[in-house]
Amino acid sequence: MRIATWNVNSLRTRIDRVEAFLERHDVDVLALQETKAREEQLPLMGLQARGYDVVAHGLDQWNGVALISRVGIEDVEVGFPGQPGWGENEVVEARALGATCGGVRVWSLYIPNGRKPDDPHYAYKLRWLEALRQAAGSWLDTPTALVGDWNICPTDDDVFDPAQFKNSTHVTPAERAAFAAFADDGWQEVTRAHAPGYTYWDYYRQRFERDRGLKIDFVVSSPSLAARVTGAFVDREERDPSVFAGAPSDHAPVVVDLAD
Repeated sequence: MRIATWNVNSLRTRIDRVEAFLERHDVDVLALQETKAREEQLPLMGLQARGYDVVAHGLDQWNGVALISRVGIEDVEVGFPGQPGWGENEVVEARALGATCGGVRVWSLYIPNGRKPDDPHYAYKLRWLEALRQAAGSWLDTPTALVGDWNICPTDDDVFDPAQFKNSTHVTPAERAAFAAFADDGWQEVTRAHAPGYTYWDYYRQRFERDRGLKIDFVVSSPSLAARVTGAFVDREERDPSVFAGAPSDHAPVVVDLAD
């Protein structure tokens, strides 16, 4: 079984690239983030014609998550128990979508960015991660993958210039501790050993061409699922503006292979 995660930065804009990616890599399950639309606005007929089922959760032109599967989609869950809201009205944003696909529980997650360490969004990010950790505690004994854009660089190796980011989000001790807490509970990040290198490159100043990126997209697995991982890779070509027609997302897809 092959699963993948990709912050697509607008599914309506990149639906052709998503369809081609699924075929090129023979992907069974794809989790998407930043779909940026409500489900009824998404052009899904091409995916369905290829034998994929799709569930999506989006409220407006921001955020949004989806799951695309050709091995079934069951027990769909929009948001996780205790997921915190944002803003004065505590709106629970479209950042988490879970479903069972081919016997594996897959959560497509778009963790809040945090903006700046002194911004209320940063405190929201830390609350969101702790709430996810608390909810995920009951999932550890089942084959479960927490996949997506975590918006955290867990180590200095995951950022092209740690000194440049020293006053920024993604690398603060609190964020890194929040990520590490999942490992403390027994979760395992399964891509690093097989797929070193970055997963995100800003559009600014040819960051991709100069390989000035961040590793922020991860597959965090329960122990039973981690034991089934046989390999992983980052599809850098999908981020390369010189390879395929049309503007790429600023993230590259991350692909993981599982033994039966």
